[in-house]
Amino acid sequence: MTTVDTTSTALGEGGGSGLQAVLVDMDGTLVDTEDFWWQAESSLFAEFGHPLDRSHRAHLVGGPMTRVMDYLLDLTGLEIDRTELADRINGRFTELLDGGAPLMPGAADLLALLRENRIPAALVSASHRRIIDLVLKNLGDHPFAFSVAGDEVARTKPNPDPYLLAAARFGADPARCVVIEDAPLGVQAGEAAGCPVVAVPSVAPVPAAPGRVVLRSLAELDLTLLRSLVPARV
Repeated sequence: MTTVDTTSTALGEGGGSGLQAVLVDMDGTLVDTEDFWWQAESSLFAEFGHPLDRSHRAHLVGGPMTRVMDYLLDLTGLEIDRTELADRINGRFTELLDGGAPLMPGAADLLALLRENRIPAALVSASHRRIIDLVLKNLGDHPFAFSVAGDEVARTKPNPDPYLLAAARFGADPARCVVIEDAPLGVQAGEAAGCPVVAVPSVAPVPAAPGRVVLRSLAELDLTLLRSLVPARV
């Protein structure tokens, strides 16, 4: 992970915005990996003799591996070492991801917006470090100063810790960092951290709520909307 100096890159230097950073979720928000996770989990459990139907998919989105395993083991009654199960799911997912994952609609424009306007940005994911690094490698040129992985914090999403850590690394006020998420648990994490949240639901619905912006696609997110979410500096 990289420590960055955001003094010269903070948005609003003469622009009238109080926005200090944008914190972006990965799976289902930036890249379309949710199908890969579902394929990894469902194919593995089918081999174990416990086929999953798609009604279970929404319960597996947006959370840490520990929560996913709790749900699957409670659902199926499978007896397996949890470390082995996590390794097998992650390993299968990595195989699927190795060829690259498609960007979500509007994601390329978001990356360009962050880069061209020199907006400090970080990738904040519940996925493990090796998976994040693989996604970033396949992204090529990207605007993220650093990334926060789910296996590098004591408590990952839906707890606020990953977003609080990212804001702290920027030396930013969480209330001036916009979180972009796709899943209910990620939205919960961002809001618990005190960040304004833009939700772009992928698999599981995210209801409207006070102080929360819900969009159909990242293509609807522009600089004006981003700036409007954080009060201007006095």
